[in-house]
Amino acid sequence: MSRPVLRYRDLSVSRWSWLDLRLVPAAATVWACCLLAPFLAPLRLAACAGGAAVLAILVAVATRRRPGAAAAVVLGILAALTVTAATAAVRGAGREASPLRAFAESGRSVTAVLHLDGDPHRLPGAGEPRVIVDATVISLTDRGWTHRFDAPVLLFAAGAEWGELLPGQEVQARLGVSLPRAGDDVVAVVSARGPPSPFGAASRLQRAAGSLRDGLAASAARMLDPRSAGLLPGLVVGDTRAMDPVLAEDFRRAGLTHLTAVSGANVAIALTGVLWPLRRRAVDRRVQAVIGGLVLVGFVVLARPSPSVVRAAAMGAVTLLALASGRSKAAIPALGAAVGVLLLHDPGLARDAGFALSVAATAAIVLLAPGWSRRLRDRGWPPVLADALAVSTAAGLATAPIVAGLSGTVSLVSLPANLLAAPAVAPATVLGLLAAVVGVLVPPLADGLVWLAGWPVRWLVLIAERAAAVPDAAAGWPAGTGGAVLLTVLFLLGAWALWRFGRLRPLALAALVGLVVLGWPIRQTVRGWPPQDTVAVACDVGQGDALVLPAGPAAGVLVDTGPDVGAVDRCLDRMGIDALPLVLLSHLDADHMGGLAGALTGRDVGVVATATLSPADDRVGTLGRLVRRAGGERAVLVPGDRRNVGGVAVEVLAPDPARATASAAPNDLSMVARVTVRGVRILLTGDLGAGAESRLVSSGIDLRADVLKVPHHGSSDADPEFLAASGARVALVSVGADNTYGHPTARTLTWLTGDGMRIHRTDREGDLAVVGSAGSWGVAPRGGPSVGAADLPYDGRPDDPAAVVAETPGATRAALRRGRSVVPP
Repeated sequence: MSRPVLRYRDLSVSRWSWLDLRLVPAAATVWACCLLAPFLAPLRLAACAGGAAVLAILVAVATRRRPGAAAAVVLGILAALTVTAATAAVRGAGREASPLRAFAESGRSVTAVLHLDGDPHRLPGAGEPRVIVDATVISLTDRGWTHRFDAPVLLFAAGAEWGELLPGQEVQARLGVSLPRAGDDVVAVVSARGPPSPFGAASRLQRAAGSLRDGLAASAARMLDPRSAGLLPGLVVGDTRAMDPVLAEDFRRAGLTHLTAVSGANVAIALTGVLWPLRRRAVDRRVQAVIGGLVLVGFVVLARPSPSVVRAAAMGAVTLLALASGRSKAAIPALGAAVGVLLLHDPGLARDAGFALSVAATAAIVLLAPGWSRRLRDRGWPPVLADALAVSTAAGLATAPIVAGLSGTVSLVSLPANLLAAPAVAPATVLGLLAAVVGVLVPPLADGLVWLAGWPVRWLVLIAERAAAVPDAAAGWPAGTGGAVLLTVLFLLGAWALWRFGRLRPLALAALVGLVVLGWPIRQTVRGWPPQDTVAVACDVGQGDALVLPAGPAAGVLVDTGPDVGAVDRCLDRMGIDALPLVLLSHLDADHMGGLAGALTGRDVGVVATATLSPADDRVGTLGRLVRRAGGERAVLVPGDRRNVGGVAVEVLAPDPARATASAAPNDLSMVARVTVRGVRILLTGDLGAGAESRLVSSGIDLRADVLKVPHHGSSDADPEFLAASGARVALVSVGADNTYGHPTARTLTWLTGDGMRIHRTDREGDLAVVGSAGSWGVAPRGGPSVGAADLPYDGRPDDPAAVVAETPGATRAALRRGRSVVPP
């Protein structure tokens, strides 16, 4: 009996040789050029291409009589440099010469026809849906003149109509046009000024794929619980529109994020399911390749051509070509060729983290996993377990440095979680794909298949929830390129030491066992956070606000939730908060309400209160749904209202309900409240602006407090008299590190210092705890010593950031281009 095709062992490198690795330097050269090209002028790129071509000719002439592996590698690098630089020069010249560039430079609005190049990706936040999508402007009309051209753009739009569009569809809309940031590979960044007008339908193929995706999502919603229903389409075809954001965070902490995006595993499962019976019946290999190619094209259209899908499809295409020709497959040359071709086609992939993760995982699986699996089988392991352990370990180790650099964390439960999840991925994927295909023809059959797929999907949900709930499941790590390089070096040094010095292996195993059996339990008992007699904790949630006031055993009052479900959830977990009898939302902007689902999920919820909101605020409906789902109660507080929960006294000071008009700015309707715990008073100010602050001072309201939560993350839009009126001795600034808004500004910091306040910032010190009681209190940064209020360490020098930078849509392209979430301006 012949074995199934496309198992990872079939793709392994047969031997370590330059013939296997000769395309790797060329692929790396293409990648590096694509990273640098957007920052270089087209003329310099053309000169670079010309120089590389001349060198390639000289090398070819010099080595024509004695060709060798080294010469082949050098020629490959020079050829890659020539082609990449020349292609980038042509693209760059085209961007600069585009007629749309002139409109972007003048900042004018135009009416344009757009061709959507991908799926619209929804941005986080409540209220009217906002999306971002790659598109191409194919014509525009200005002052009666129509200009026709092709100009790639990044489109921001608001409205449900934009989220329902399909790739390949053409629409007309009024657009605001602006220049992109340096390094962007688009002609302009455009913002829609209204809903789209259909100008042309998507292709029949795209419409059919959209119907299949929608059918699968609808069937999952009918047959499964909400969390499983949101996960199944993401697992099968990469459709994460309905995925619970809290579950997505659990998958991230558990190291299972790769399961929520279509990758090579899905392609391999789909092809193996189709080709295996053909292989068993000895069907001609060319027929197998043709059928596999049709399946591959259909799967890519269904799953959408995201970076991971395109990379996996390219690898699959190379493998099918080898199958049709009857030649042996070599995975590393195939991967090198796929990477080079894909980057030349879409240079933006060079900056895409998902693409880097996909390439690293594939390389590790084909280089390391076969040998590791073979050794485990030689030691008596069952083949299935040996393969699962080898693949999971290889992929996890290869991608861990990239994940650490991106997220600033290292998942310590990733390996066991992936091992437990591995058996459920294939059946869930196969059943889901079958359900998507038959759903249009026989909906009841699709429902049955979805019901069956629900069992492995629920297992994946359970694994993610339990792994994420483990204390210290994700350890902190330096973010950025430096953190990724550091972890890579540590991995390599550790692997070399264990391979070179065999006596270290038992010691390393003993150290690991001791750390798990003794170190981890001891850490849980001596954690020491929050400190005893904590009054309040300002959580480090990035560019947003979240403040917790302990209100009894395992209970707390939460004020705002920050922009991210994971950050506030972790802060509450660190404090041991399982119940939220009162939640105060200063206003409904994403940086104050975006994490609400993470705070409420899994906790007992009482009242969720806001101030009087504008009648035009369309985010109220989303808030109501979240509160009802958590079993809580909505309330509106007005000046003079008081609440007392577990020793936390809340007094609402503003805003006046009469100012909650349809034209009122959300920031100026921020709830202003004073909370008192054991005699320590904290003034909560939301994102109040200078105008609203000035009106409060003029009204004569008592604003005195011991601690001031600085309004709007230290924005320059502040009234110095308001800051001084608080009379606070400590100012807490909740702000994200390296934020592009310039918060906190030098001017505001100078005012606070001049008023005699000691300043503490979450971007520099992490979580900040106010500890003690009236007459004897201080501030304790997480992990640092408690400091008395009179001796708080502050050098009196205000920060000297650059001028306040207003975030523009172009600044978010690198993070959002492939659908990842950030909080937009």
